[in-house]
Amino acid sequence: MNNEKYWKALEHLVSTSKIIIDRPKGTRHPTATQIIYPLDYGYLEGTSAGDGEGIDVWLGTQKERQVDAIICSVDLTKRDAEIKILIGCTEQEKETIHKFHNQLEPISGMLIKRSK
Repeated sequence: MNNEKYWKALEHLVSTSKIIIDRPKGTRHPTATQIIYPLDYGYLEGTSAGDGEGIDVWLGTQKERQVDAIICSVDLTKRDAEIKILIGCTEQEKETIHKFHNQLEPISGMLIKRSK
């Protein structure tokens, strides 16, 4: 199995799309207002995910904008699943994002890190 092909495909999507940050770090979630975004969160313009919107991204603090992990999430209330691409995240930021996607009961997220 060639996992690197998958990561390169994600990198291509990121490098050829504009990143739109619609929920900056410190912003409250629009419906679950007790939730605060720990990092910049947005989407890739001109792409589509399972929810019909752009592919979701988390933008970390690393200067190098490498795709180095994804979150696979399942929302039992919406009955959907999708990925979130982590771009330029430190190890601590990856863990913070993982916890973010597991703090509400109907939502579960799995962190998948890119092999080095």
